[in-house]
Amino acid sequence: MTEVLFYHLTESKLDAALPPLVEKSVERGWRVTVQATSEGMCDRLDQLLWTFRADSFIPHGVESEEGTAEQPVLLTIQSADTNQSDIRFYVETAEVADIERYQRVVVMFDGHDNDELNHARESWKKLRGGSHSLTYWQQGPDGRWQKRA
Repeated sequence: MTEVLFYHLTESKLDAALPPLVEKSVERGWRVTVQATSEGMCDRLDQLLWTFRADSFIPHGVESEEGTAEQPVLLTIQSADTNQSDIRFYVETAEVADIERYQRVVVMFDGHDNDELNHARESWKKLRGGSHSLTYWQQGPDGRWQKRA
C-alpha cells in the first residue's frame, strides 16, 4: 500500500521545505523523483539542490539530461518513473497519478496559492476512496510539520 502524504506549506516556501525532505529520503536509501509542471521549476530546483546548504548538495539530475535512470534524485515534468523511485514528490500542481508503484508519495502545495490549494483538495478527494494510506500535514508557526488528518 502506498503511503500518501499531503504537505500544506503555510510558514515556508517550497524552496525551504523540499530539500530537507529529499535529503532525508536519500539518506534512507530511497530513489527520489520530483515532478513539477514546468521546466522553469525543474531548473529552479536543479540550482536549489546544488546550493541549498553551504556544506553539502543533493546529487540529482534533470530528465532532459543523459543518464537520468542512474540518478538517485530526478527532477522532471514527465509522469514516467525513469529512475525507479521509491518516493515521488509532486509540486507545482503536478498531476498525481499511477502512485501504486511507490512506497511513498508526497504532494506539496503552497497554502497561499489558490491554484495549488484547490488542486491539492481535488487530489485528496480523488485518492481518498482508494487503497492508499492518506495523511495531511500542515506547518505550525515554528515551521515544523503537524499531522492534521
